[in-house]
Amino acid sequence: MANNRAAKSGLAAEAQRKINSKYSEELAEECLEWIRQITGEPENTSGDMDNFFEVLKDGTLLCKLVNNIKPGMVKKVNESKMAFKCMENINAFLEAARQFGVPAQETFQTVDLWERQNLNSVVICLQSLGRKAHNYGKPSIGPKEAEKNVRNFTEEQLRAGQGVISLQYGSNKGANQSGINFGNTRHM
Repeated sequence: MANNRAAKSGLAAEAQRKINSKYSEELAEECLEWIRQITGEPENTSGDMDNFFEVLKDGTLLCKLVNNIKPGMVKKVNESKMAFKCMENINAFLEAARQFGVPAQETFQTVDLWERQNLNSVVICLQSLGRKAHNYGKPSIGPKEAEKNVRNFTEEQLRAGQGVISLQYGSNKGANQSGINFGNTRHM
């Protein structure tokens, strides 16, 4: 591992391997290329875990990203490499991502990036933010988000739909109870 923590063993190591197996280098590379398109950084957009972690771990590039999408989203970007300052940057990015409309289930915990616990969740968050960027006139990544498709039915249409029995529930044509017996037969 690239960080200074002791390597995990036993169940923790197994759980970490499972989390790491979900990580996609292609999606990570797509995220870094999208970040470079907006911010001009980083030089290396390789999606391997080591590079992805090194590029994003201090949170400064993430803060620059949200400030490029919408100026002033993160008021103070800490350039210090001290742990709590870096984690403040990551938290500021996460707060900005929520304000952009990234759903809570698509964000990550600060430790997922800072302690390299779940880089896949960081990729998911960046992909989600990438889908929101077009709302601010910036290039976006990933599939285009669906738009609302509100339908208005008349009372007559609603009543007509109530009389129809959907075949989605199957049919009971030809159903009877022959052949059904529960438990033992009755002995007299």
